Amino acid sequence: MVEDLSKKQLITLQDAAIVTWPEGKNKPKTKQLTSMSGVGALSGAFWGMLFGLIFFVPIFGMVVGAALGALTGSMADVGISDDFIRSVRSKVTEGTSALFLMTSDAVLDKVKEAFKGMDFELIASNLSKEEEDKLRAAFAEEGEEVAPAY
Repeated sequence: MVEDLSKKQLITLQDAAIVTWPEGKNKPKTKQLTSMSGVGALSGAFWGMLFGLIFFVPIFGMVVGAALGALTGSMADVGISDDFIRSVRSKVTEGTSALFLMTSDAVLDKVKEAFKGMDFELIASNLSKEEEDKLRAAFAEEGEEVAPAY
């Protein structure tokens, strides 16, 4: 669906990852979509840190609380707030799945229309240009040039 919208230039898909949490498992499985290798794609380090903060924090407990506090703070610096993390953590639970997309240039009314009638909940975090640039710089692969977002 999103790829079709992208082909029609109604949204720019820059990167994506999937989380599935099968029934009976104590943690979800995560997978970055490997076909996303364009200018906008982020490194696996970004997805690893985001999913670690969302899904694995309760397992780590108090032992690494200060380090996780610093990580959460750094994610907030790039526009991913504690509220967003808590919201996703409370909704993506055992027996559910989630698709995480990094997009830009969406023609919102057309995108909403395309998803009309589908059973899902949209949880969004909108980044400013400055936050997006910080995010790209923080997670750029070593030696990789950071392309500006448009």
